[in-house]
This record gives sequence, C-alpha cells and structure tokens, in this order.
Amino acid sequence: MKKNLETLCVQAGWTPKKGESRVLPIYQSTTFKYETSEQMARLFDLEDEGYFYTRLANPTNDAVAAKINALEGGVGCVLTSSGQAANFYAIFNICGAGDHFITSNTIYGGTYNLFGVTLKKLGIECTFIDPDWDDERIEAEFRPNTKCFFGETISNPGGNVFDIERFAKMAHRHGVPLIVDNTFATPINCRPFEWGCDIVTHSTTKYMDGHATQVGGAVIDSGNFDWEAHADKFQGLTSPDESYHGLTYTKTFGKKAYITKLVTQLMRDLGSIPSPHNAFLLNLGLETLHLRMPRHCENAQRVAEWLEKNEKVAWVNYCGLKGNKYYDLAQKYLPNGSCGVIAFGLKGSKEEAIRFMDNLDFICIVTHVADARTCVLHPASHTHRQLSDEQLLEAGVRPDLIRLSVGIENCDDIIADLEQAMKKM
Repeated sequence: MKKNLETLCVQAGWTPKKGESRVLPIYQSTTFKYETSEQMARLFDLEDEGYFYTRLANPTNDAVAAKINALEGGVGCVLTSSGQAANFYAIFNICGAGDHFITSNTIYGGTYNLFGVTLKKLGIECTFIDPDWDDERIEAEFRPNTKCFFGETISNPGGNVFDIERFAKMAHRHGVPLIVDNTFATPINCRPFEWGCDIVTHSTTKYMDGHATQVGGAVIDSGNFDWEAHADKFQGLTSPDESYHGLTYTKTFGKKAYITKLVTQLMRDLGSIPSPHNAFLLNLGLETLHLRMPRHCENAQRVAEWLEKNEKVAWVNYCGLKGNKYYDLAQKYLPNGSCGVIAFGLKGSKEEAIRFMDNLDFICIVTHVADARTCVLHPASHTHRQLSDEQLLEAGVRPDLIRLSVGIENCDDIIADLEQAMKKM
C-alpha cells in the first residue's frame, strides 16, 4: 500500500516482528555474530546482505536510511557523519583526479570551500556558475571530463531557489547526473527526483533532526541515471572493481549501482559513519518532520512580511513573498512552503547589524540553522568568513546579509524580540 509522507515520517524504516521492540532499537555494536566462516565470506564478497561491521552497515542506521529513502522516493540511501561528508561522498563516488564538475555558486560556505579548495587538492576541478546565467553561457562550461552538476534546492544562506528541472535537463544533455542538496526544503516541501534530479543529499543536522542534537548527513540515489549509457565516462561503476574480485556495479546491482559503490568503496575506505545513537536521535526528529515544517514556513512567512514593511530593513529575500525574484520558482517547486530561513539586510553600518543581533533576547546567535529554536547569524563574519570579498559576492553572500532561521515558537514572540532589538540600534 502506498503511504503518504506523513505516515512515512512515523512508520517507515523500522517494521518490528513478533516480540520485537516497537520503537527503533539502538544497535550499539561494532560487530555481529555468524555461525560459519562461509557466511561471513559471502558478506565480504557482496553475495549476501547482512551485518558484520558497523562501518559498512548497522541495523539502526539502515532503518533510518530506509525512512529517508522512502521520503525522497529513491532506491537507496546511506547515512553519513555530517552533511559535508554526504556532499563529499556524492561527488567523490563518481569523480577522481583529473575530473571536473559544475556547481551553482550560491551554496553553503563550507561546501563552497570543500569544492573549490579541498577537492582541488585531490585533483578534482570545479567550475562555479551563476544559476541566473542563460543556458548557453552555463553549457559552455561543460567539458569532456565533466562528471556532474550540483546545486541546493534553497541556497544557504541566501535563500535562492534552484531551478531543478532546468538544470536536470541541462545535465542530462551532457550525459551527467544532477545532484541536489535538499536540506532546507526537506522532502516534505520538495522531492527533487520528481523534477529530474538524480541524486539528493542532506545535512540531517538541520530540519530532519530539528532539535540540534546530532550531526549527520545522507545521500539518496534515484536509480534513474543510466550509467551504462555513458559507460566510458563512469568507468568506476561500469567496469570491473578489482578490490571486489572484478565485480561490475551496474551489472551486479542495476539501479542500486551508485549507492552500493558508495558503501562498499567509500564507507569501507574512508568511514564517516554516524553512530547508531545519533541515527536513533535523527529518527525521533524525522517522526515529527511533517508537523514542524508547516509551522516553520508559517512563522517565516509572517516574519518576512513584517521585515519587508520595517523601515529599518534595507532588503528581504524570502521566496514566499509576492514579488520576490524566486516567487514563481517557489510556486512551482515549493507550493506548500519553502523553509524557515530568511535572508535580510539592515539599513546602516555593519556595526549596527552586530548590535542588533547582540540585543536579541531569546533569539540566539549560533552557528546552527534550521531547528526548532529561532536563531540568527551574520554569514560574512561567521560561516563564510574564510571566503574573500569577491568569493562572498560570487556565493551570493552580501556583506550585510543576516541569516534568520525562524523556529516554531509563538510568532508574536519572535517578532517582538526582533522589534525590541531594532529599537536599540
């Protein structure tokens, strides 16, 4: 029976048998027992499914991954130790030294640095494009060694909406998959696979957890990209893997080739797994995701409208506002709401903006974003401070940009706190 997202949030992933725990158990164990050496050997040869070492698979982690996979509508999901690890694995699973990929420039500062600096040290080159460029200008950036295209459904911290269908078609014209970080929208408000995206990533640290209790990430594969049709470009998936006795992922695992390779190669060699306890905490958050997201969006819409009318506010970027640059795209991809994150700037100096944040009462200045509590950050001074002024502008981060993550408190109290802090500017 096909289930709705609300039911999947609560029920998917863990289906207990007779006498088993109704609540997802924490399998806090590094290893698992087998009766014979042959049973273990078949697991290592990928001939059987099962658990033998938590770095590769764990029942708690797998149950939570199955829930996220069901919510996104994929064929397989892997949990990682952070959202950064998820984005690294998503790219590194199909890119190696000498390869190239394209990404939107309006992405999270940590991801910008990962792509532009760290991956470059591994011999993987990245081209940053402005999503507002026309197709001809962007398509000119594709090369014979380009392996994928990357973007964020809703950019962090700018709040720009990514035109998923447009860029999926563009990527496919050049024989590469589209990877979308769907952290801010969550599958409650957008399911990128329905618009042609091939691979989705998440920082589960954010709305999926919702309570700032664990750091984690996820990679989900749609199973829709035809790796065999571009076999020469993706030989890691379409040619024998000598580290697994010459096994070929696409031939052995079909639609699950990408996600299986990610586990059996990257997790095997690099780790970056979440602890089972962290996965358990993530699952508690997922069970109420469908209840929290509408409240985040409702509160953020009210706050954005209040900010837009405030004489001390220079500008507001929230795609739920009519007349906003991304309003039409939001109506297409996010008709039920986007997220609780608002980008805005205040009139006056940077020092006044800092004074405003310092004068807030219960709205806290924290590095985190997208949980139940309203919080605020000045990206140019905090999360993106490793970027140059030029890189900040390229990433869509204005010097005066304040990122306000609207929580699920009473909205009147949120607005009152903002108002009293502005009066002290």
